[in-house]
Amino acid sequence: MKKITLLLALALASLTTVAQEAGKIGPRSSSDYAGGSGGHDSRNTGFGVKGGFNLADVYGDNKKNYTNGENYKAFHAGVYGQYGFSDKFSVQPELLYSRQGFKGTSTYTNPGGTTTATVKERRLDYVQVPVLLVFNVLDNVSIHAGPQFSLLTKVTEDGKERKIANENNSYGYSYSSIDYGIAAGAEARVGPARVGARYTAGFADVIKDQQSLASTGNKALDNIKNSLFQVYVGVGFAR
Repeated sequence: MKKITLLLALALASLTTVAQEAGKIGPRSSSDYAGGSGGHDSRNTGFGVKGGFNLADVYGDNKKNYTNGENYKAFHAGVYGQYGFSDKFSVQPELLYSRQGFKGTSTYTNPGGTTTATVKERRLDYVQVPVLLVFNVLDNVSIHAGPQFSLLTKVTEDGKERKIANENNSYGYSYSSIDYGIAAGAEARVGPARVGARYTAGFADVIKDQQSLASTGNKALDNIKNSLFQVYVGVGFAR
């Protein structure tokens, strides 16, 4: 969490630098954006594409039961729409594919006590739908925050795909197919281009339905939640 906080601070500092440099070129009004016809529509209403870098991990009481943990580095990409209802405020829904996960060694014996497996890395592929309220601090700098809902589409453990659901109790645990949480960040725009940083905290347990702790001596692995830092670039098209 300390690493993520530091990265977020550095990203926000970079956004401030971009805004200052843009100011040297000249003040950016709403008409500078693609399709600029004046008014808040040309700045706050439109659609676009975006993508960037993911730095993922987990947090929670049972994270301590995973050893040799480190961040999982991946990517995200998708589209967004934006609707401005004043010159300061807009709402921005997004549809993103996000590859994330976490690294940390865990050992688990199945409920029958017949198979013991050690997993070092888990990859989690999500379709994410954040719905963000955007506030323009400056003409080319905004902050955003709002809920995010995610659908888990694929799970890979140490490079081997496994089923999300725990069918027939063969694994002794399963993965939550739905995640939900809150996202917040900041963004700078120069013309149609944008660059931003965001942090998302998940509220649902990544792993669920863990079984047979007493009989097999397994440690609890299920109280962990997604933690995600994103840096992205995008291109917007005003309506």
